[in-house]
Amino acid sequence: MPAPDASATARLAVFAPLENRGRAETITRRLADAISLGLLADGEQLPSEPDLAAQLGVATVTVREALSDLRAQGLIVTRRGRGGGSFVKAPQGDETAGLLRRRLADLTVADLRDLGDHYAALAAGAALLAADRASQDDLGRLGEAADAFAAATGPGRQHHTDGRFHVEVAAAAQSARLTREEIRLQSEIGPLLWLPGADERTRRRLDRQHREIVAAIAAEDGDRAAALARRHVAEAVERLVELHLGLVEP
Repeated sequence: MPAPDASATARLAVFAPLENRGRAETITRRLADAISLGLLADGEQLPSEPDLAAQLGVATVTVREALSDLRAQGLIVTRRGRGGGSFVKAPQGDETAGLLRRRLADLTVADLRDLGDHYAALAAGAALLAADRASQDDLGRLGEAADAFAAATGPGRQHHTDGRFHVEVAAAAQSARLTREEIRLQSEIGPLLWLPGADERTRRRLDRQHREIVAAIAAEDGDRAAALARRHVAEAVERLVELHLGLVEP
C-alpha cells in the first residue's frame, strides 16, 4: 500500500520523467532515496516494468537494470507468477552510529558548511515558494507532518519525520525538481544531522520551528518562512559541526 502520509506531489516527483534518459543509476538512486524516506512504503508494489518505464520516460531494459540494482541492495524483492511483481523492502533500522560517525569524520568542516549552505538555500527557497503556492490540502499535510515529528520517539523516528516534513514543504512549493532535490539531500545528510541526537529541549525547539514555518507559509509570508527554514537548517548543521570537531580533535 502507498505510504499514507506521503503527499501526491512528493510521490509524483519520485516517478517524474528523468531529465537524462537511459540512466539506470539515476532511477536506482531516486527510488532508493524514496524508500529510505518512506515515500515508498514497506511492502508497496512498484508499477510494472513497462508502466514504470513509461512514467520515467526510459526504455524497459533500463528500468530492469535499475530494479536489479535495487534487489542487489536489498531494497526490493521480486515475486513471480500471479500477483507477482516488485515490492519495496524498507531497511529495518538506520545505519549504525559507528558507520555514520566514520563517515562524518571523513568529511571536513568546509565540506559540512558547503553541504549546509546548499541544504539551507534549498529549504529557504522551497518555503518561500510554498508560502505563495501551497493549497489548503498542502497546509493540512504540513500540519500532519509537524504533528508526526512531535509524536516521534527515538532518534531514528525523529530523523525520519523531520526529513518528511522538509519534503512536504518542497512538495507544497509545487515543484517536482525541488522535491526530488530535497529527497536526495535528506538521504545524503539527514542521517548525519541526527547523529548528535536531540535532547528534550532541542526536540521541543525543533517542533516549535516546524510549526512556525507552517504558520508563516499559511500566512503567505514568504520572507519569514524562508528565514525560519534557513535558520532551522543552519542550527542542525552547527550541531553536526560540533560533533565532527569532537570526533577529529585529539
